[in-house]
Amino acid sequence: MYQDVVVLCSASKYTQKFYLNPDFDGLPEQVKQELKIACVLFTEEVGGVILFIYDEKGNLTITTEADEGDILYDEIGAHLLVKRMRQEKRELFEQLEQYYAAFFLNEE
Repeated sequence: MYQDVVVLCSASKYTQKFYLNPDFDGLPEQVKQELKIACVLFTEEVGGVILFIYDEKGNLTITTEADEGDILYDEIGAHLLVKRMRQEKRELFEQLEQYYAAFFLNEE
């Protein structure tokens, strides 16, 4: 499903865990904490799983998913929360795309 993408981070309501790809350990601690807070708050509010992924061109996208039959997952709430997160954290996401381009795509 996720071919040619790189996971930056994710969180799951099911496992109650946050994951930060070790390839991004070089990010400033404040950025890592901001990503963790955003992911964990998201899963606490709407459930399911949230993934921050880079596509093959280095665009950062946010995807969500839920286990089949998870009646507690709020699909509409998830969509709205992702939209709000994209607006509120637009500058952070742009900087993360620049970071990825510089260190992983070798673009200048």
